[in-house]
Amino acid sequence: MENNIKINQKNLAEIANRITCPTYNRSAIKTGIVHVGIGGFHRAHEAFYTDELLQNESNTDWGICGVALLDFDTKIYNTLKEQDGLYTLIVKELDGTLTKRVIGSIVEYLFAPENPVKVIEKMASTDVKIITLTITEGGYNYSEAIGGFDFDNPLIQHDLENSQAPKTIFGYLTQALKLRQERGLQGVTIQSCDNIQGNGHMTKKMLLSYVQKAAPQLVSWIEKNVSFPNSMVDRITPATSPIDISNLLKTSGIDDAWPVVCEPFKQWVIEDDFIAGRPAWENVGAQFVEDVVPFELMKLGLLNAGHSVLGILGDLIGYATIDESVNNKEVRAFLTNYMNIEVTPILEGLEGVDLDAYKQSLLQRFGNIYIKDQIDRICSESSAKFPIFILPTVNAQLKRNGSVEFASFVVAAWAIYSLGKNENGQPLLIKDAMKAILNEKAIAAQENPALFLEIATVFGKLKDSEKFVNAYTKAYKNIVKYGVEKCIADINSAI
Repeated sequence: MENNIKINQKNLAEIANRITCPTYNRSAIKTGIVHVGIGGFHRAHEAFYTDELLQNESNTDWGICGVALLDFDTKIYNTLKEQDGLYTLIVKELDGTLTKRVIGSIVEYLFAPENPVKVIEKMASTDVKIITLTITEGGYNYSEAIGGFDFDNPLIQHDLENSQAPKTIFGYLTQALKLRQERGLQGVTIQSCDNIQGNGHMTKKMLLSYVQKAAPQLVSWIEKNVSFPNSMVDRITPATSPIDISNLLKTSGIDDAWPVVCEPFKQWVIEDDFIAGRPAWENVGAQFVEDVVPFELMKLGLLNAGHSVLGILGDLIGYATIDESVNNKEVRAFLTNYMNIEVTPILEGLEGVDLDAYKQSLLQRFGNIYIKDQIDRICSESSAKFPIFILPTVNAQLKRNGSVEFASFVVAAWAIYSLGKNENGQPLLIKDAMKAILNEKAIAAQENPALFLEIATVFGKLKDSEKFVNAYTKAYKNIVKYGVEKCIADINSAI
């Protein structure tokens, strides 16, 4: 398309002639939410819901200040700064059509490494009622081995010694809450939007662990003045590709350096525990409930674990995207059996949820050929994901003396994956904070498969379960001997 136009506030009226744009006055919006971690998922989910609300409501108190926390986040910060916080959300519908709209709810943006004090002051601002987080599973600094906060993390050590120039979320939150206490300000809600069971409980537990060491006088104030609602979030948001950027330019003439692509499905279930007020997100599709736990367990055990199953098995076979993996008949049957036999029996309390319909919808979503969710994205940081997505199912099944055949097979496949090559001998792109130790244990596992289970920060005490170790060892040897596809076909045919 000719007449390409750069996305920014000045050009918004012209862009509105081409695609849907915010109709509210962005300059009149106050920042009521600070969000840490302004990646694709936040921009397809919370920022989307908030944009919908600002479009439909007269309340102007709930703009978002996006905080880029890490040096790694320089690019997204610079992009949002150049585009006045605006970006295009591209929804890839199941029939291949693209629904495009500009999102305007991020009205401020800060780069923490450049000016940590400014971020701390913003979090302590009287207008800010909620601090939300998407910092990934690993960002909570939880160690499976000790069942608590990892004080050996060098970044945590840095924050304890450099309180005014922190590098982790815990350093920032502690200093901001300290300012609120010292200034006699009201409390704030800290809301996790990450895929962690009991994400609110986890956030509170990890923050208080840090505060007890960094600023013990703050603990009782936090207990009284800060709420930590649990929430369950869901929307598949693959990494934006150069093709997505050029297609937007070609079809709409919109020059957006970092649009976000996502699926049409979205879900947000939130515990209604906001100490300083909240947006009426329920008016735009979010669901407020008393207890999020059953919904979390359903989503983590079925969707997130399902992603990991498809990712690890698909990568070993040689696939590049999740849709390729799930559209393999045997992989699809294996995942279906895993969901039905091992996950479903441990789910309860899901009133009003049709589990069979939910599982069918997952297969449909995974199979969306237009999403092209890259397997290496899904497999990234598996060492943080397995303890949250898959191992709770294993432990629950061991407790009830149920099946662990499918989960143990996936763990065995992960051990072989961690050697760094697929079954065709091609190198795998492994992105994991624990890549070196995973590889070291994977090499040792070639002689004795059970050695991979000795990574206590991931597996806890699972190596002590004879039932699991036997199932895992059998699966490992079979994969080495016959390959993934033959093994899963045999497991499926035995059902």
